[in-house]
Amino acid sequence: MGRQLALGVLISGSGTNLQAIIDAIEGKTLDAVIRVVISNREDALGLARARERNIPIEVLDHRKFASRESYDQALVEILQSREVELVILAGFMRLLSPVFVKAFTNRIMNIHPALLPSFPGLHVQRKALEHGVRFSGCTVHFVNEECDEGPIIIQAVVPVYQDDTEESLSARILQEEHRIYPRAIQLYSEGRLRLVGRRVVVDHLGNQEDQVLIQPPLNG
Repeated sequence: MGRQLALGVLISGSGTNLQAIIDAIEGKTLDAVIRVVISNREDALGLARARERNIPIEVLDHRKFASRESYDQALVEILQSREVELVILAGFMRLLSPVFVKAFTNRIMNIHPALLPSFPGLHVQRKALEHGVRFSGCTVHFVNEECDEGPIIIQAVVPVYQDDTEESLSARILQEEHRIYPRAIQLYSEGRLRLVGRRVVVDHLGNQEDQVLIQPPLNG
């Protein structure tokens, strides 16, 4: 294990990606420490996951703030007081204002349950099924001031089956989210991510020439 990257994790719901990050830290595949978990909802189930591991938590109800900017400034102050280096959005159901993004430029990660730049926003599995795509997946990206537009770090691809529902496709994608999010954070921790324009370059990364996916399969 090298140095421990200081994380701040923002959640609004069940926190399954938070749990994946906790598990990766405990399994020593992620060189990081979670300094604080913040939720805008006091009933977020992910808070219990943090409490079980004695991770500090904060509940910051957005309804108590006059503006998005004032709320985001309060978030920034909590994260800075904990000396957080990288902010992790793990099901945080709020758009961030420039106040927040500028405070942590290129130091905010988000995970999106689609292969960006396709299907940004909400209800992405429904859109994928309606469009008849053969593959879907998930994307970890850096956050900028546009929704789901930031530079892509890592993606996982899953096939879309003809009998898929939103629920079945979402469940299969979620499994991959739990694999690639800790990996993206570890690459950051190792100092292997470089921004070149809007592209993220991963240092010391080889090519795997046999990584080809076809759906429907050629022999089906």
